[in-house]
Amino acid sequence: MEERGGRAGGFRKDTVDRLLRLHFRDGKTRVNADAQLLMAELLKVFVREAAARAARQAQAEDLEKVDTEQLEKVLPQLVCNCGPELHGSRMSIGAETA
Repeated sequence: MEERGGRAGGFRKDTVDRLLRLHFRDGKTRVNADAQLLMAELLKVFVREAAARAARQAQAEDLEKVDTEQLEKVLPQLVCNCGPELHGSRMSIGAETA
């Protein structure tokens, strides 16, 4: 995992921190540097996978350029693979999901 100039995994640390805080119930919850780096790496993987799937979708449609339409078509696959947390519910760390 890489950290350079206030960035982790290519994302600004404050951006990663804000994304994490969207789902915290307690506003006093703190995120340590290792957790920020790990989350940034996960975000990087997610974004790269979304881009790759959108590119394959564009190729399947014989398009030379990826547009938001192709991204919109592949995002449900990614969200379904990531669990219910990305469907608008609050993240509950340690809770079992059915």
